[in-house]
Order: sequence, then C-alpha cells, then structure tokens
Amino acid sequence: ESETRKWLEDVVIGLKFCPFARQPYQNGRVRLSLCHDSTLRALTATLLSEIQLLEDTPAEKLETSVIIVEQGLEDFYDYLDCLAELNALIAREGYEGLYQLASFHPNYRFAGTQADDRENFTNRSPYPLFHLLRERSVSAALASSIDSEAIPKQNIERLNGMTDEAFTRLFLDR
Repeated sequence: ESETRKWLEDVVIGLKFCPFARQPYQNGRVRLSLCHDSTLRALTATLLSEIQLLEDTPAEKLETSVIIVEQGLEDFYDYLDCLAELNALIAREGYEGLYQLASFHPNYRFAGTQADDRENFTNRSPYPLFHLLRERSVSAALASSIDSEAIPKQNIERLNGMTDEAFTRLFLDR
C-alpha cells in the first residue's frame, strides 16, 4: 500500500499524468484495497465488494477505489486476461455505464511499442492495479475545461522530456 501511495503521489499526481487525481486523493476519497490472492475468484469478490462500497458511499466521501494485487499477475498478458474478465463481470452484473476499470501494471506495454519505450511508463505501477472509477465522475472530469484528449500526448512528452537521470530515479530505481 505504501509503495502504491508513493507512486500515486510522485508519478500520477506529481507528474500530472491524471490532472483529475489530486483533489480526490488529497481529500481522502481514493481508497486503496489490497487483494492478497490473484485468482479470478478472489479478484471478482474484491471487485464486487469495492463496487458495493462505492454504491453505498456518496462520491463526496469516496470517489474511487484502487485494487492492488500484492502477489501474482506478474505476467502482463495474464493481467490483461484478468482485466477482460473483470470488465465482462461489470457488464454481466449490470454495472456497465456506472463503473469502469483503468489498468496499471509494472510491465505495462501499449500495442505497437517496444518494452522500454517511455510512453509505457504512463501506465506502469509498482503492482498490478485495477482502478475502479465511477462513470459519472469520469464524465464530469471530461466535461471540465481540461483538454482530456491531449492528456496522453502531454504525458508522453513529459516523459520524453525528462533527463535520463531523472527518469531512472523516478521509474527504474524503485
């Protein structure tokens, strides 16, 4: 949990990868949920539990939940398979349009990139993570004055503009 908090503070918020993250995080409305078991059964139970918690708690008190997989899912492609299953679960359980998952993994790799391309680090985290977001919150953020479509490009430019020393210190020396 502490490594994930540090990553959120230093990378996601510190580098402004997500300009919408600072306020809910600083106001204590981001929940970190540890999942000790990476089986699909355990992750399904955890996801449904986190959805229920968000259903029962107003966004003003709890905006979002980040599920941290402490052990397992080290293989990125196994993680992607699990992500697909969890997204299918959201749809099956009637939560599509209400919740969505954002994905982060220590070996995240966008299609068409090389493993060490810096752009992959926009979604690299210390552990496999499933970020459960309220669709209403995402829609409200996208309706703000921030050009949300420019965010990925700006993040890549930010990473490519870092010195090798700063990049290594922030991402590779963890």
